[in-house]
Amino acid sequence: MESVASSAVTSINRGSNGTPSRYENQKRRDWNTFCQYLSNHRPPLSAAACGGAHVLEFLHYLDQFGKTKVHSPTCPFFGLPNPPAPCPCPLRQAWGSLDALIGRLRAAFEENGGRPETNPFGARAVRLYLHDVRDFQAKSRGVSYEKKRKRPKQNIANANSNAAAVTVTINTHGSTGVGKATATFEIELGVFWNPKYFVSKEISSLLTSPAAGLTSNLNSS
Repeated sequence: MESVASSAVTSINRGSNGTPSRYENQKRRDWNTFCQYLSNHRPPLSAAACGGAHVLEFLHYLDQFGKTKVHSPTCPFFGLPNPPAPCPCPLRQAWGSLDALIGRLRAAFEENGGRPETNPFGARAVRLYLHDVRDFQAKSRGVSYEKKRKRPKQNIANANSNAAAVTVTINTHGSTGVGKATATFEIELGVFWNPKYFVSKEISSLLTSPAAGLTSNLNSS
C-alpha cells in the first residue's frame, strides 16, 4: 500500500510531461543543501541523528544569505514598512521563506527514510522559533502576516431570482387607417421591481429603441 501511495504522490507532483514539478526540484535542492551543511558540521552529522537544535543552527546559518531588512528595536525605522533612508540593521531570511523551507525539508526527511515521529523539522522548538520570527519581523518591518479574508462573492442566483420576479405585462392596442398604423405599449412592473436589475434584452430594446411610428409608456407600480 505504501508503494502505491508513494507512486500516486509522485505522479501528482510531476508535470504532464513526466518532469518533476518546481516544488519537487526546490525540495531536492533544499535537501541537498541541508545534507551538505550536516557533512560540514563539526563533528559531521547524519540526517537520522539530527534534532531540533541542529535545525535551528541551520536556520541561523542561512540568515547570512538573507535579503530581508530586519530593524532592531533601537533603530529609528523600527516598525516602518518603507524606511526613508538606509540603516545598519542586518539582513535576514524572511519568515515566509523559512516557513516554506521547513515544510519542504519536513517532507523530504520522510521521503528519504526518516520516521515521522523523529522528524526534527516538526520539533516543537522549530515551531516556536518560526512563530517568534514571524512576530518579530512583523513588528520590525511594520507589516502584517495575517491572511486577509476574501469578500464573499455576490449571490448571482439570488439576484437572478429577484430579477425574475419582475412582472411585465404588454397590452397592444392597434388601430388602422389609410396609410397609418400606430401601437401603444403599456408596461406594468410588479411590486418586486428594483432599478438595479434589468429586464430582458427584448423588453429593453422595445423601451429604448421603439420602431418608427411606435410610442412606449413605462409605468412602475
